[in-house]
Amino acid sequence: MNLRRLKYFVKIVDIGSMTQAADVLHIAQPALSQQLVTLEAEMQQQLLIRTKRGVTPTEAGKVLYAHAQLILRQCDQALSDVTSSSQALAGSVSVGLAPGTAASSLAVPLLKRVRELHPGITLYLNENYGVTLSELIMSGRMDMAVLYGGREIHGLNFIPLLREILYLVSADDELANRAQLPLARVAQMDLLLPRQYNVVRRLVDEAFARLALAPRVIAEVESASTLRSAVADRFAATILPESAARAVGTQSGAHLSRIVEPMIEAPLTLCLSAHLPLSVPAQAVKAILLELVAQMRGTLSSAA
Repeated sequence: MNLRRLKYFVKIVDIGSMTQAADVLHIAQPALSQQLVTLEAEMQQQLLIRTKRGVTPTEAGKVLYAHAQLILRQCDQALSDVTSSSQALAGSVSVGLAPGTAASSLAVPLLKRVRELHPGITLYLNENYGVTLSELIMSGRMDMAVLYGGREIHGLNFIPLLREILYLVSADDELANRAQLPLARVAQMDLLLPRQYNVVRRLVDEAFARLALAPRVIAEVESASTLRSAVADRFAATILPESAARAVGTQSGAHLSRIVEPMIEAPLTLCLSAHLPLSVPAQAVKAILLELVAQMRGTLSSAA
């Protein structure tokens, strides 16, 4: 299988146009079309469907596209590893950080530490939700991510980092001196929570269900700025892990109350591909990340 043809094929699928792909690849369109015909002959399958709107992959094309991404990524890693073996570490490393988690506070220290120890490494940080980050890792488009969760998922490995206790964040003056609050009391309050695919939301729903109760969710909000403003305006309260609760509380003047009876903990994990090995630069970044998390544990009362 020719790597150059795979690169051409991936670029065509990404762009969705033979003409535009030829321009980007600096190759004549007839030559690009011939490369595709040769690839389809090797696969003994039609890989693309041409329409007036462009090209789309067939089912066989979708399968090859997924494999081609992994193959090309591994080839890039091999080249990077061989190059790095005889000189200072260099290359690109991608790290996902789930927003509203302790991971957010790792961003700047990670940038500084990587720059200090390995200036040849270009760090790409992506703040996104856990579901999106895990999909990026599974497809080989991201090296690692720090997110909440850790349930077994085929194709992914999770390394436990720490556990954060969930807090109620409210600007209600009646709760100003309530260091702890039973979940049954929280059930009486209007809440702003993320949607149900969010790990923290699932943990909250499960805790309520164990008491045969349900949270009074009046809106589903996943914007940190909107959440801060709504809590500060006393529109409703929210439930967040300790690190995010501290941030929202500080910026909105809200009070934090640890939820008890039962206490709810959110596990923070490092998500990695179960199939793709980390490049040498990515291994170095992973080691720095784990070191920073170890230092962070002492700053959170709920870390374990």
